[in-house]
Amino acid sequence: MKASEIRKMSLEEKSRKLEELRLELVKLMLQAKMGLLKDTARIRNVKRDIARVLTVINEEKRRARS
Repeated sequence: MKASEIRKMSLEEKSRKLEELRLELVKLMLQAKMGLLKDTARIRNVKRDIARVLTVINEEKRRARS
């Protein structure tokens, strides 16, 4: 997911996406612990997507305060 895609979302959509990504990360971590995860790079990608969403949310909050 690109930052430009995230910026087009509403705040509610961003929050929902953040929850989905965090839930997916938990599931992936569990699979990794059990040895069932085939694509271990997916964990890293989900973490990066979470960071992107949080970054865009924080940028918008800072911009609103200014």
